[in-house]
Amino acid sequence: MSMTRREFAQLLGLAGAAGLLPLQGFAAKKQPADMYELANFGNVRLLHMTDCHAQLQPVYFREPNVNLGVGNAWGKAPHLVGNHLLEHFSVRPGTMEAHAFSCLNFQKDAGRYGKVGGFAHIRTLVERLRQSYGSEHTLLLDGGDTWQGSGTAYKTRGMDMVKAANLLGVDVMTGHWEFTYHQQEILQNIAAFNGEFLAQNVFITEDALFEGADEYVFDEDSGRVFKPYTIREMGGARIAVIGQCFPRTKIANPARFIPDWTFDIYDENLQALVEEVRQTESVDAVILLSHNGMDVDLELARRVSGIDVILGGHTHDGMPAPSLVKNSGGTTLVCNVGSNGKFIGVMDLDIRNGKVQDYRYRLLPVFSELLPADAEMQQLITDIRAPHIDWLQEELAVADELMFRRGNFNGTFDQLICDALRERQDAQISLSPGFRWGTTVLQGQMVTMEHVLDQTCLTYPETYVRDMTGEELKLILEDVADNLFNPDPYLQSGGDMVRVGGFDYVCDPLASIGNRVSQMTLDDGTLIEAGKTYKVAGWATVGARSEGADIWDVVADYLRDHQTARVTKLNTPKLLNVKGNPGITDYG
Repeated sequence: MSMTRREFAQLLGLAGAAGLLPLQGFAAKKQPADMYELANFGNVRLLHMTDCHAQLQPVYFREPNVNLGVGNAWGKAPHLVGNHLLEHFSVRPGTMEAHAFSCLNFQKDAGRYGKVGGFAHIRTLVERLRQSYGSEHTLLLDGGDTWQGSGTAYKTRGMDMVKAANLLGVDVMTGHWEFTYHQQEILQNIAAFNGEFLAQNVFITEDALFEGADEYVFDEDSGRVFKPYTIREMGGARIAVIGQCFPRTKIANPARFIPDWTFDIYDENLQALVEEVRQTESVDAVILLSHNGMDVDLELARRVSGIDVILGGHTHDGMPAPSLVKNSGGTTLVCNVGSNGKFIGVMDLDIRNGKVQDYRYRLLPVFSELLPADAEMQQLITDIRAPHIDWLQEELAVADELMFRRGNFNGTFDQLICDALRERQDAQISLSPGFRWGTTVLQGQMVTMEHVLDQTCLTYPETYVRDMTGEELKLILEDVADNLFNPDPYLQSGGDMVRVGGFDYVCDPLASIGNRVSQMTLDDGTLIEAGKTYKVAGWATVGARSEGADIWDVVADYLRDHQTARVTKLNTPKLLNVKGNPGITDYG
């Protein structure tokens, strides 16, 4: 069924939602209502994208049905899903925008509205937004997770995405999965990037300095590896953009790839940097381009004053309107624009008399069927894919149901990976990381190798098989659950719960660490005993390198044998104390 002009217009980015939350200094106004045709406002336009995970082609991407908030985050953005999210942001159910922002009726509406993203379509939109406002008054900011997540990014070590970002005209970026290549590869990619790579929170280690590995350090006095900020003059205003990369990189990803660098939130350093740029650079506005994750950004906005806007990433939360956070210096706008190239955020600022006076914000879904592909970008994508096209397009199996990942607990594609590990490795139990990247495959669609790579393509894909006790399994689950449900945002790392195969458990997100996981039972109902040993298969170890086959080959072999992508049992936990939580819908 084709879309009407009225439906097309309904995809505008929820102006009314922005008007629900006026706080000091930021008067929210009613915004115009034409899809991709935004009335110009103010004198500075910031275009924001993040977490595309190397998806050059249009994709399907289902929003989560579970994104639980605990503690002070209960019932607040971004921990809203389904109808709870739509109601909070005044989105009418059953519309195109409801499809863009929620998981509801995904299979049906995806078939109707088509795919999202794709760099050729993003470029068409970005150029339109630049030209209508004035390129000299517009910045395109990329929050990172750009160089990883696809087969071509893996094969080119991220250089395919550097080329695409250059053609797109990205002005500034920061990073996270960019740091899962080797140090020298990262530096080579940054050197080839036409924009500026910023990170105020990456420092060289003392050991590296002692050994003389400081030739790439941006500032020897501070020890910062990368340039921390940039100053841009636009629209008659001076803007500072500060980069904040993912602070837990060496915990969540292999430290062995980046041995000479250290990462953290470093909010005290950030506060000092904000004060420095305001005092010595005489800036009118400070923008933080962040990859902290939205919960961390909300907490950081409470602790660090002087930041006008945080354009955030990492947690893949597509929020139709900013969250407004009060702090000792006034109010900070915190935005997050989802993932996989699905959205472009548009922040228009009215900056006069040395400060931000007002704003307009729009989160635009990139519906690829509504935006013609830019010919130059499409040719680049074709050229990038050409050497690998036979590998990418191999047909493996037909999806017997909607295959998705995103959510706090097992998705169907996650379960498929776990089932493949158990069968191919002859294991009782399987574990798969709770990554938030990965595209969606519709029921009835052919699952290709490219789809498998979308779920698994990282630079440490090796599988393992090892014996673990029931106690060790529980410790793993408890550790990941604390990362996800710790009420202190600074102790979270932004991923989802480890995916499991072959067993079930009970989870209480509100319990304390060590007490969230209980009643672990194998699929046959046998209780998992603390002192008993079990054969466990998994992948993506962040410590020492494993020696097993690459995960995508394991999953592809499994699908070739079965010819159908089917999940017979979804090992999602039974949840306690979630009744009434607006971060869960259609669960179980």
